Amino acid sequence: MPDSDPSLQERLREEILFAREQVYRFDHSTPLERLIIPGIAPEIWVKREDLSAIKSYKWRGACNRVANLTTAEAQIGIVTASAGNHAQGVALAAAKRGIHATIFMPRTTPRVKQDAVRHHGGAFVTIQLVGDSYDDAVKAAKSESVSSGATYIHAYDDLQVMAGQGTLADEIILSGQGPFDAAFLQIGGGGMAAGVSTWLKKYWPNMEIIGVEGVHQASMKASLDAGKILELEQVDLFCDGTAVKKPGDLPFAICQTNLSRIVTVSNHEVSQAIRILWEGLRCIAEPSGAMGLAAALQEREEWVGKKILVVLCGANIDFLQLGHVAQSLGGLNLATKTLQINIPERPGAMLSLLDRCFAGLNIEDFQYGKCSETQAWPVFRISAATLQSLEAVTDRLLASDYRWNELSEAVDINYRAIPLKAELLSNPLFLRLDFYERAGALHTFLDQRIRGKASICYFNYQQTGERIGRAMIGLDFPSPQELESWTKNMPKQGEGFRLCQPLDEATTNRILGRF
Repeated sequence: MPDSDPSLQERLREEILFAREQVYRFDHSTPLERLIIPGIAPEIWVKREDLSAIKSYKWRGACNRVANLTTAEAQIGIVTASAGNHAQGVALAAAKRGIHATIFMPRTTPRVKQDAVRHHGGAFVTIQLVGDSYDDAVKAAKSESVSSGATYIHAYDDLQVMAGQGTLADEIILSGQGPFDAAFLQIGGGGMAAGVSTWLKKYWPNMEIIGVEGVHQASMKASLDAGKILELEQVDLFCDGTAVKKPGDLPFAICQTNLSRIVTVSNHEVSQAIRILWEGLRCIAEPSGAMGLAAALQEREEWVGKKILVVLCGANIDFLQLGHVAQSLGGLNLATKTLQINIPERPGAMLSLLDRCFAGLNIEDFQYGKCSETQAWPVFRISAATLQSLEAVTDRLLASDYRWNELSEAVDINYRAIPLKAELLSNPLFLRLDFYERAGALHTFLDQRIRGKASICYFNYQQTGERIGRAMIGLDFPSPQELESWTKNMPKQGEGFRLCQPLDEATTNRILGRF
């Protein structure tokens, strides 16, 4: 493994200078835009690599490496492995230089990235789908390189590839918007972080460079902490572009010197950053592309009055994944908590909690099923425009003697596994409720239509961003007569709600486990 010494940095700086002469034969520079987020203290600037020909920065390194092939190497052809974006860069470079490329991709690669590789490479590209991870594809590609003699183009562990990525930093320097106080750079294998940090540090040596990894992808962080390269057993694939089990030798050596630290971000934080990029710049980032912003927002209170740089490094997101991202989020609030709160299992207790502790907050998710005669543990995901507003909730919970757990990453909550014990219910009624998504509408319905008449035994609601909120609610009445009276007198629509409709018997039986 190379030492983290000045000679390696100097070689990389020289290669970035040479790359300036090569990469723009293949594609054009990308803009640097300011992201305005109301109420956010740092001044955040976004490098829009999503506006390149392949919707990712990866064309830079791939094209620079392919441009430097000898005539003999070009005649034999090239081979590479990629989860998608590097593959597109290689395909673009191969087609423009007129050489053949064999590209190994994991079988889990999103269809949009496979189609894009075929689009950019055309007849010059052959795709081989192998294994379920990037590392499986790498093994197959290297084996092909040995057997065929084709040059292997590494996605990140190559000086000329890193130099190509460094040209995006050159454009930042030349933009005239600097200097910046800090840059948050996402890391998969580390090639972009190494190339970009080397060039930024050359011109702004006091700038802090912060690496960013997914919570369950943090191979660089583990390696830097250990002082040697470590390989993770497995990595989360939500941010598929950075799903790498171990960093490259060259990037590791450079990141040891250039990075002050590494921040890890959750999938929910990344999803929130995707939403913010859409709201602020009308662009859609792939999960890995939004990681830098997710980290900057995580630390936003620490960067008051400072100038922050992030790289939107890719926009090749599978359309189906957009639905998952959208469903996991509510409004454009930057501070969120998922809380499971203990309340007594008695009529009115849920509304009392809402009145005393949640006034003025946005409830993005509400899950509850009755599982005890005496205690209830409803789950709420709440959000606010500022961390201070959100922290005030826990102060109010303490003042009101409520107990709670924070469950922001709980698997059962994320999969909406809502438990319900049917044997605890006396006279249940399940409703579909469509209410107007505005402040107070749901609370008004619960207060005016349910308080004192029934207890809530089930609640399933998730904010979708529509003007209409949709919830499934279970009510338990003291007697069959009261259930019948309430059903008979309850209008199908009214103040604050568009539809209140009892579920049919078959649906009710499925909820109660009666098949």
